[in-house]
Amino acid sequence: MTKTADKVLSRLGLAMRAGKLVTGEETVLKAIRSGEAKLVLMAADASDNSKKKLADKCGSYGVPLLVGFTRFELGWAVGKPERVMFAVTDQGFADLIAGGWGQHSEVENIE
Repeated sequence: MTKTADKVLSRLGLAMRAGKLVTGEETVLKAIRSGEAKLVLMAADASDNSKKKLADKCGSYGVPLLVGFTRFELGWAVGKPERVMFAVTDQGFADLIAGGWGQHSEVENIE
């Protein structure tokens, strides 16, 4: 893993410890609908159904969606077992995470 990828995952962990990250399909969708979500992150190995559902919801509500890393890498970053999706609820953390995420070569950006 590159230094940039390590930074992104570290920032994800910081956001989790600060209480600015929600995880799980229902809570992420609720955060998008309520306008709380500033950025949504999804594992590259999420199911096609989850990818479509989240991409559609983010598109409807104008929330940026970033796809990348594996469910294991994302879970490790926040100190939990496998995690497929997150919503960042703080604009500062969203900017920090998105800034490094785009530099990671294996990441696809959907907006």
